[in-house]
Amino acid sequence: MRPEILNPLFAQTDTLDGIGPKLMKPLEKLGLTRLRDALYHLPERFVTRRVIESLDDAGEGEQVIIALTPTEHRAPYNPGRGPYRVLAQDSIGNICALTFFGRASYGAKKQLPVGEKRWIAGRLDRYGDMLQIVHPDHIEKEGAETMGQLCEPVYRLSDGLTQARIVSLASQALERVPNLPEWVEPTQLEKEGWPSWSDALSLVHKGDNAAACDRLAYDELLANALALKLVRADNRRRKGHALIGDGGLRAKLELPFPLTGAQARSVSEIEGDMTQESPMLRLLQGDVGAGKTVVALKAMLIANEAGKQAALLAPTEILARQHYATLREMAAPTGVEVAILTGRDKGKARESILMGLLDGSIDIVVGTHSIFQDTVSYKDLGLVVIDEQHRFGVAQRLQLASKGKRSPHTLAMTATPIPRSLTLAQYGEMDVSRLDELPPGRQAIDTRVVPQERMDDVVAGVARHIESGQQAYWVCPMVREMDGAWQQNDIAAAEARYAALKERFGDAVTMVHGQLDPKIKDANMQAFASGKVKLLVATTVIEVGVDVPASTLMVIEQAERFGLAQLHQLRGRVGRGSEKSVCLLLRGAELSETGRKRLALMRETQDGFRIAEEDLALRGGGELLGTRQSGDEAFQIADLDQITRFLPVADADARLLMDRDGGLTSKRGEAARMLLYLFERDWGVQLLRGG
Repeated sequence: MRPEILNPLFAQTDTLDGIGPKLMKPLEKLGLTRLRDALYHLPERFVTRRVIESLDDAGEGEQVIIALTPTEHRAPYNPGRGPYRVLAQDSIGNICALTFFGRASYGAKKQLPVGEKRWIAGRLDRYGDMLQIVHPDHIEKEGAETMGQLCEPVYRLSDGLTQARIVSLASQALERVPNLPEWVEPTQLEKEGWPSWSDALSLVHKGDNAAACDRLAYDELLANALALKLVRADNRRRKGHALIGDGGLRAKLELPFPLTGAQARSVSEIEGDMTQESPMLRLLQGDVGAGKTVVALKAMLIANEAGKQAALLAPTEILARQHYATLREMAAPTGVEVAILTGRDKGKARESILMGLLDGSIDIVVGTHSIFQDTVSYKDLGLVVIDEQHRFGVAQRLQLASKGKRSPHTLAMTATPIPRSLTLAQYGEMDVSRLDELPPGRQAIDTRVVPQERMDDVVAGVARHIESGQQAYWVCPMVREMDGAWQQNDIAAAEARYAALKERFGDAVTMVHGQLDPKIKDANMQAFASGKVKLLVATTVIEVGVDVPASTLMVIEQAERFGLAQLHQLRGRVGRGSEKSVCLLLRGAELSETGRKRLALMRETQDGFRIAEEDLALRGGGELLGTRQSGDEAFQIADLDQITRFLPVADADARLLMDRDGGLTSKRGEAARMLLYLFERDWGVQLLRGG
């Protein structure tokens, strides 16, 4: 239970003035359900305006405050379909159009009566031969001084919210901020010139204050580093199994290729960890096709050799069934019993698997989160393998430890190469093994960049490919066109592309995307995996885990809109069999310099770790740190530059707090506990209590 001093920060936003049931829905879309959320919903940028006497004093694109007198209202010919314009003149007769779209025009009629001077704040632009201000930010009767600050914050919004409403929300939340004890070292505060926590919050909502922003980013990094160290310390305290295999089962494996040096090194590191009584906590990073599954199987066989069971946790049922098929085939010569358990398994089949896990006749089980439900018990679980680690948060993984008589060893895997500069931020509590070599026999994927104008040639090429008996993917940037997001046909939508390709290929094409019903998505994916369907139109839902060796062609439409790491993951869906594979990157007519560099690098290399580093340099760490998914602990405040500058210091500070204070018992340590609650790493506090 968090300290009472923090309670005001976790009060619901509907306790604030002006926030009723109608506004709660758009606030929920932004995740602003508590005062704490409002405090950390920081401005995306600030607008600085200049007071001008006449329109001649400002340049196009400038944010201004100016006195204008409306002279004429011009309604659109078709109401609701065009802009509503109010012509107004400045003090020397220059004309400017105040332009409104949609419902905003209703207020314009009352706010801008003809002949009465008003102070207008907004961005001055040009439409044809006329200057205009679209949707003025402020319309006031009095002078510029009544408009508040000339520097105003701009927040991320959702439908139904205005900047004024978010400003009010933040202001009221700031008024309720309690006086918290300091958790940052005084010498660090003095060295960086940082304000206190409460002052920093106030400053970042009022202006572009670098010191205040850095202070809050450091707080987040310190909370993260401290929580991860608490996990590591808790793991060392737990009693596990010292698993020592005799090599008998592993010797029976009949692998088509010898292990690469990276695979052999990783197996050795894992085996060394598993011989310790302290539970292993290791991350296996492997590029696309680097052979993580073989390493995981060797680890699971070590557990089996030591008389224990192993479980592999996958984020989706499709991926779980793929793992099951692969492991069962690879492990067949060893005689170990491999089973699968997902939400789809019912009745007697499910009961049989549950009994096998309980009596120990099942050695390895593969499944989704179903394998760790309360109704599932193991005879003696010794190892948990978690695939696609970024889909499962630290708090979720901690829950898995309760399934063994003692805490099982944990091997987490990710197919997304992570730049070294971000590994500590995401996996600071884990030891890391890297598979940076590809097994022999893997053919390079022929990667080509093709302009969008050659669409007909590409479709014809896909037709020839399918007619030859092979399969192909066609990836689009999004599911469907979003009204107003981009110009018509600017973004390829999966549903529109599927409709067009279905006219050409009929039942030979199917589609999957994240908004489909899960049963339909699984059925369509299975039809493609089985070879019944030859062309799969998809979004990035196939980015990770889909393994169809017969598919040897990948078309990625509007490829310049994807990040490098994402392109690399998508390309990795082909080239998984013995046949040569091709990846076509369709680019739009207008290509930015960054887009050009991305596509050139994709042609140049297939080294995922190099691509991850270049991706980081080109677009920053936000997307690499992950979109918030179930369990994901992405950074909310700290950006890449702040991570680079402050993470080593925060990590060292967290280590000092743990080592010197033995678990946050000092005065500053008590303050640091509050920091864990503020950044919702409260599972770290639970570990302190032995929870």
